[in-house]
Amino acid sequence: MQKILIANRGEIALRIMRSLHRMGIRTVAIYSEADRESPHVRFADEAVCVGPPPSAQSYLQGKTIIQKAKELGVDGIHPGYGFLSENAAFAKAVTEAGITFIGPSPTAIEIMGSKLAAKEAVKTYDIPMVPGIDEAVTDVNKAKEIAAEIGYPILIKASAGGGGKGMRVVEKVADLEEQMQRAISEAQSAFGDGSVFIEKYISSPRHIEIQVLADSHGNTLHLFERECSIQRRHQKVVEEAPSSILTPKVREAMGWDAVKVAQACNYLGAGTVEFLIDSDLNYYFLEMNTRLQVEHPVTELITGLDLVEWQVRIARGEAFSFRQEDLQIRGHALELRVYAEDPLNNFLPDIGKLSVYEAPKGPGIRVDDGYQAGMDIPIYYDPMLAKLITYAENRPAAIARMLDAIEQFRIDGVRTTLPFGQFVCRHPAFLSGDFDTNFVKKHFRPEAIEEIDRKEAEVAALLALHWFENNREQIQLPNTVSSEWWNNR
Repeated sequence: MQKILIANRGEIALRIMRSLHRMGIRTVAIYSEADRESPHVRFADEAVCVGPPPSAQSYLQGKTIIQKAKELGVDGIHPGYGFLSENAAFAKAVTEAGITFIGPSPTAIEIMGSKLAAKEAVKTYDIPMVPGIDEAVTDVNKAKEIAAEIGYPILIKASAGGGGKGMRVVEKVADLEEQMQRAISEAQSAFGDGSVFIEKYISSPRHIEIQVLADSHGNTLHLFERECSIQRRHQKVVEEAPSSILTPKVREAMGWDAVKVAQACNYLGAGTVEFLIDSDLNYYFLEMNTRLQVEHPVTELITGLDLVEWQVRIARGEAFSFRQEDLQIRGHALELRVYAEDPLNNFLPDIGKLSVYEAPKGPGIRVDDGYQAGMDIPIYYDPMLAKLITYAENRPAAIARMLDAIEQFRIDGVRTTLPFGQFVCRHPAFLSGDFDTNFVKKHFRPEAIEEIDRKEAEVAALLALHWFENNREQIQLPNTVSSEWWNNR
């Protein structure tokens, strides 16, 4: 492949382009009218507008994107994540247009895109699954029977869901009917599919995922795990690799079960198998994401592999140059998703102009971003500004480096999750590794960030006072009375 179009925007488009440039492959950016001046557009070798600002009229216009790709003589399309990355119809249309889709087959996307179909596909592989029913439920009385059998609390989940949409926890039978109707309605609205199913709710789980890679020569490997339990609204904010709780035995078992999940749908390329794990280290298959994950950099740092490069090499038909036993975990990596959100106001998205944007630099610090000072934050897209990633020889050192990087990061104009990341990295539960997906609910209070801000302001004031007292004699105050401005006012 000599030319690849990236069917995405912002930081992930830039991140993909950097790998492609290192590989000597020309890049084509697409952009909406709102992103005309975005860094990913200027970085690409070529760029083409695909529509107005709303994503439904631009980044989700598969036919337009494929047509532009054909006009520009593109060999491959990389979908990134989000938008059309897990759209089986788009993957099929790309292939039928004679262009290589850099990702799995449409069939694999379709199977794993439905949680019910995914459960059915892996059923024969003896992979642990959360107790529940693996078929859609619409009848409330049937749902009550299932709930009574597996026991409350239960979780109602959208089959086509993601990002916490179409998901409801039900503590008692009296709430089931209302919560079920809400889940169905939300699923229908978000995904065009109101199918829901029921499973046992694991109240204090860890969310751990396994990165897999599969080539077209029958080789499927796992690249160890990522810990993704620090979440808000069922969406990840802080991720790390490796997990601080997995034993070598459990890690190996989860890795090979993830390989089996990929093999169950004849997977090709990079994918992620997600698990829930309880306090006794029992793990349960959750779902498979058939794309590159937001948090893939932490895996890259501990393995030394460029996942985008390998996505392209696999799509070109290359076989792995390494085996499972060649892969090792080296060091520790953390990622903080820097969202334009207000942690003091329930993480609501914030909008505005980036009057100041200065990313940190230094050894062991990586920033994947797509913004610069002076840019407006569009209301049309995900509010993530950047991914701040740190790497060190061990977990405490990686955390310390993250705190230092957060201190260096300068963003003015919008509120961000940087203070929340600081809160997490200083909290005893996170430092000890004793946390789960309820971390925010259990430990986070907006007052905690306000207290940090107050203490930092006090320290700054004391330092300024100390400096003033020590340099009083050297400070020359202007004689404003005799100044030209004063006399000529």
